[in-house]
Amino acid sequence: MASPDRPKGRDLGVLRRLVFMLAPYRMRVAGALVALIGAASAMLGFGIGLRRLVDGGFATGAGPALDAALEAMLAVVALLAVATFTRAYLVSWLGERVAADLRRAVFANVLRQSPAFFETARVGEILSRLAADAEIVQSAVGSSASMALRNALLMVGGTAMMALTSPRLTLVAFLVVPAVVLPLVWFGRRVRRLSRASQDRLAEVGADAEETINAVRTVQAFGQERAETDSFAGHVERAFDAARRRVLARSALAGIIILVVFAAIGLVLWIGGQDLIAGRLSAGALAAFVFYAVVVSGSVGVVSEFVSDLQRAAGAAERLFELADAAPAIAAPANPIPLPAPPRGALAFARVTFRYPSRRERPALDELEFAVAPGETVAIVGPSGAGKTTIFQLALRFHDPESGRVTFDGVDLAACDPAALRARIALVPQEPAIFAADVATNIRFGRPGASDAEIRAAAEAANALEFVERLPQGFVSPLGEKGSRLSAGQRQRLAIARAVLRDPALLLLDEATSALDAESERLVQRALERLAGTRTTLVIAHRLATVLRADRILVLDHGRLVEQGTHATLSRAGGLYARLA
Repeated sequence: MASPDRPKGRDLGVLRRLVFMLAPYRMRVAGALVALIGAASAMLGFGIGLRRLVDGGFATGAGPALDAALEAMLAVVALLAVATFTRAYLVSWLGERVAADLRRAVFANVLRQSPAFFETARVGEILSRLAADAEIVQSAVGSSASMALRNALLMVGGTAMMALTSPRLTLVAFLVVPAVVLPLVWFGRRVRRLSRASQDRLAEVGADAEETINAVRTVQAFGQERAETDSFAGHVERAFDAARRRVLARSALAGIIILVVFAAIGLVLWIGGQDLIAGRLSAGALAAFVFYAVVVSGSVGVVSEFVSDLQRAAGAAERLFELADAAPAIAAPANPIPLPAPPRGALAFARVTFRYPSRRERPALDELEFAVAPGETVAIVGPSGAGKTTIFQLALRFHDPESGRVTFDGVDLAACDPAALRARIALVPQEPAIFAADVATNIRFGRPGASDAEIRAAAEAANALEFVERLPQGFVSPLGEKGSRLSAGQRQRLAIARAVLRDPALLLLDEATSALDAESERLVQRALERLAGTRTTLVIAHRLATVLRADRILVLDHGRLVEQGTHATLSRAGGLYARLA
C-alpha cells in the first residue's frame, strides 16, 4: 500500500494517467469543452444584460429598451440552459466511461495474478476498490472536474468583467485573495491525507463483511453472530471516524472561504454604495459588479471544493492503479516454447523444492521427484500438510518452484505459456466452484465455444443429465450463488461435466467423493471413472477404493516422496502407507 501522505508529484502523475484515459474519447471531450465555454460565456453575458436592464430600462423608464434588454437576457438564459445540458451529459458520460474502463482494467489484471497474490490481498478490499474507489474517480471526472473548469472560467472571466466595470472595487475585492489561498493550501494537504485514510478504512469494512458473509454458516453454527457484529461495528466506526475527520477538514475549508469571500462582498457593496452616491458609478454598473463578484466568489468556493475532491480522487485512482499495474508473478515468457501436439499428458517433477510466500519457514515440497507416464493413473496419499495439493498447484503453474523443474510433455513449465498449459489440463476439486448462472453456462466454462449438444453429452457422461432435466428450466435453470440450489453430489457432477467438455490430456482429481453420501458417491465415482478413461490422471486419494484403482501410489510426508508402488506392495512394506491404510 502507498503512504497516504503522497508527494505532490505522485498525485500529479496519477491525475495525468486519468487525463490520458480520456484520449480515446477526445471528440466527446471537445464537445464538453465547447459546451462548458458556452455555459460560462452565457453566465458572464447575463451580467452585461443585467447592467443594460438597470441602466437602459429601469433608470430611463423606456419601455422598448426594457423589452429589448429582457429579450436579450432570455436569449442568454436559453443558451445557458442548452450549454449546461450538453456539458452535464457529456461529462457524466465521460466519468462513467473512465470508471468502467478502470474497473475493467483492474479486474482483468486481478484475474491474471497468481494464487500467491491472494495469500496477502483480501478479496473484500479488492471489491471495495472496484466499487467505492471507482465511484470516487467517476464523480471527479464526471462532475467535479467539469464544474471546476466551468467555475475557473467564470472566475477568470468574472474577474476581467469586474476590472472593466470598476478597477477600484476590483482592487479592494482582491485584497482578500491571500486570506483565501492560504487556508486552501493548508487544508488541501490535510484533506489528501485524511481521504486516503478514509478510503483504507472503508476497504477494511468491505473486506470484513465479505469474509464474514462467506462464512455465515460457520458463524451461526458456533453462535458467533454477536461477536462478528461487534467486530464489524468496530470497523464501521473506524471508517466513520476517518470520514468524519475528512468531512470536518473540508467543511472548515468551505466555511472559512465563505466567511472571507462574503465579508469582502459586503465591503465592496459599502464602497460601491459610496461611489454610487458620489456619482462615480451608475446603478447598472454596481449591479453588474455585484453580480460578477458573487459569480467569482461562488466560483472560488466550487474550485476550492474541487481541490478536496481532486485529492480524494487521486487517492482512489492510485489505489486502483496499484491493482491495474500489479505484475503477475506467473506470466508467459517473451518467447514461450510451444507444447507438442497432439498432447500426450506426461508430467514430471525433477528435484522440486517450493515454499509458499506466506509460509517461508518450511518447504511445502522438498526435493520432490517423480514422473507420470501418458495414460497412467497415479494416486497421491499422505497426511494433512504433506504437499498433495501443492503438486496440483505447481502442475497448473499457479506457482513456480524455488528450485528444480516441472515439465509437461517434456517442456519446462517456466518456458511455456501458462494459458496453453492449462488448456490441456482439467481440475475437479473437492469443493467445485459453481457460478450463479444457469446449468449450461457452468458446464460451458470448460470450453466456452461448445454447442448445446456437446454440453448435453458432457452432462450425460457425468451422470448429471437426469437431475438437470428435473430442474424447472432444465439447462437454463439458474443455480443460485455458489450453486446453493444443488446438493453436494450434484455440484460435483456438474464440475465433472465441465472437465468432460474440456477433454484434457491431464486430469487432476482432488478426491471428489469424500464428503458425499453413498448414493451420490456411487454416481460421482462412475462419472469419474468414465472421465479418467485412458487419459493421464493424477488423483489426491482419501479413500481406499480410489487407491485400489490407481496404477501407482505416491506417498508423501512433509513435502518428500517417502514411498511409491502398488497398494499390495506398500501394505506389505509396513511403512507410512500401511499405517494410513
